[in-house]
Amino acid sequence: MLPLQLVLCVAYPFLAHAATVKGSPWASIALADLVLLLLAAPLLRRRVWALLLLAVLLAGLVWLEGGPWPQLLLLAPPVLFTGWLAWWFARTLWGGRTPLIARIVRALHERAGQPYTPDLAAYARRLTAGWAGVLALLTVANALLALWAVPGGVLHALGRTPPLAVSPEAWSWFANLLNYGVVGGFMVGEFAWRKRRFPRQPYRNGLDFVRQMVKLGPQFWRDLLG
Repeated sequence: MLPLQLVLCVAYPFLAHAATVKGSPWASIALADLVLLLLAAPLLRRRVWALLLLAVLLAGLVWLEGGPWPQLLLLAPPVLFTGWLAWWFARTLWGGRTPLIARIVRALHERAGQPYTPDLAAYARRLTAGWAGVLALLTVANALLALWAVPGGVLHALGRTPPLAVSPEAWSWFANLLNYGVVGGFMVGEFAWRKRRFPRQPYRNGLDFVRQMVKLGPQFWRDLLG
């Protein structure tokens, strides 16, 4: 990820939460941040189509400013993002593919000259399924909260009464902020358990784990994301 993309990615949930709490024009600002995040790579490579698309989308946001659409559009990213990640993990569990985390674990152990045992392979497969499950649950929760938010939720915008009304602030705290706490908590808890379950690892601690992941190289991560 480019440094610019990292900054935009970190800023987005806070801008989206500000949009829910403070209203206009923060919704449009949050959406502009998301547009820049998605187009950052081609923009930095000076792709003409990216510049044109950026101009069109930003003009559209200016045109929509003051209406209900910017706030409604902010309901979608948490659902789409966690749903995409859940699918990304889950798709590697069928069709004879190697589970996503198994590929990472095997690469780390092979690089360190350590054996990739059947126990590790089974654990990596279960962990891939675990991540897919956690992210799928977050997707469902995000979708339900987006439907039930009053005012501003999907059902409310359609003139329907949701079976359970939640405030926009409650939706935003969960979808824009707490999601990352759940993901971070699962990550830290699993890392601590893994160190106990498999004491001999090709890294010393969390920071060294990140270093070893980076050392797998750009080509490995391009193949994994492909």
